[in-house]
Amino acid sequence: MKKICLNFCYFSVLLFLSYSLNAHANTKGQKSVNLASISAISVDLKTGSVLVAKNSKLVVPIASITKLMTAMVILDAKLPLKEKIRFSKADKKIINNYFSRIRIGSELSRADTLRIALMSSENLASAALARTYPGGRKAFIKAMNAKAKLLGMKKTRFVNATGLSEKNISTASDLAKMVRAATKYPLIKKYTTTQVYTARFKKPRYILGYTNSNLLIRTGNKDIKLSKTGYLDEAGRCLTVVRKVNNKDVVMVLLDSYGKRSPIGDANRIKKWLQTGKQGKIKQRAKNYEQMKLAQYFKGK
Repeated sequence: MKKICLNFCYFSVLLFLSYSLNAHANTKGQKSVNLASISAISVDLKTGSVLVAKNSKLVVPIASITKLMTAMVILDAKLPLKEKIRFSKADKKIINNYFSRIRIGSELSRADTLRIALMSSENLASAALARTYPGGRKAFIKAMNAKAKLLGMKKTRFVNATGLSEKNISTASDLAKMVRAATKYPLIKKYTTTQVYTARFKKPRYILGYTNSNLLIRTGNKDIKLSKTGYLDEAGRCLTVVRKVNNKDVVMVLLDSYGKRSPIGDANRIKKWLQTGKQGKIKQRAKNYEQMKLAQYFKGK
């Protein structure tokens, strides 16, 4: 009898946990759109009205989506874009010696440094932009968080300019606000949708070719007005895009996907659903990944 009781209690706990996870997953829009991303939102760019949402209030690491805020803070400061930025050992150290093809000691204009940070997610470029901000990195991070507060991003926190930290956190809902704000900067739209670019460094002179980190941009997709990818082990695959759907500009934020192309697949699934009302299919391994990550996110809550 005691064994039966214990088994019943164990089953009840599992059932409760399963119900809890499903309740978090089935937020507004989730019943209509199957998505591989753990957290997502799509809003009308002009009005901000929510079109699709899935765990959109869940606080998660955001990886290189961070760089959109980095760009806004740089442009808000109105620093001279033609000024040369020298890449230093301190920049390399701040990104924990993360790989970069840029040679330490070489120089590049602030405009092109910003361009490769956005289009190709160059971390050394983002670190250099923060270091050369008036007041240095600490002042830069302070400005990032102040900007987030100004935009009403209440659950967002930045600790660096690159996104190379799981402590850069936000929600899909907050990031939709950031993306909407970013569309007001012509250079951000231009740089994030650049397919390929050749950066010309000085001291010493050399060139490096860069490609956009978003496959949709690289393949010539013309309906995208702004884009930023992100990846970190703790954050999974992330993507933000603004694209034309049904003659309207739509913001899409997709966070923490298992597969390399899952965020792109989700962006297309949202577009298809908005156009036709038809759903796409999600692979079982993506569903398994979601269950595992949700269990981690909600552990102790």
